[in-house]
Amino acid sequence: MTEIPVEIRPLTYADLPQVVAIERRSLPTPWSLAMFVLELSKPDGACMAAVQDGRLAGYVICSRYDDVWHVMSVAVDPARRRQGIATTLLERIFDQVGHDARVTLEVRPSNVGAIALYERLGFLAAGSRRRYYQDNGEDALIMWRTPATRGGRLDDVPNARAARLGP
Repeated sequence: MTEIPVEIRPLTYADLPQVVAIERRSLPTPWSLAMFVLELSKPDGACMAAVQDGRLAGYVICSRYDDVWHVMSVAVDPARRRQGIATTLLERIFDQVGHDARVTLEVRPSNVGAIALYERLGFLAAGSRRRYYQDNGEDALIMWRTPATRGGRLDDVPNARAARLGP
């Protein structure tokens, strides 16, 4: 099978109809268009699009809060998963914000595929948020990528505690 090349570029307002469509196909509680507009309007955000065969294949939204970057949303069209698109998007974010930047995100403990991806990229679980997800009350696993987590430690993660992985 021939792999279709992926172009990574800044996400634009013109991409938002496709972003919302991917979001609705990918997540049980999708963001609204207004939420994406708000994130794109932030001057120091990092938002990237993955384009494959002329169509949006995935995106990542990352916001900066003081000296921490927060991955707010990352999704790949279900028909285009398992091609390394999410990995490529996140690696491009790390290029943009700096490889030693502190980056955090929340993920469902039941989303073992996403957790495995994040761990491959140097994230470690460092806590949880109770009943974070509104659709089913599932907790969120808080993961961090820092210089320490890339070495398997939580030394530089605020309020870190070992967290249970999986469902």
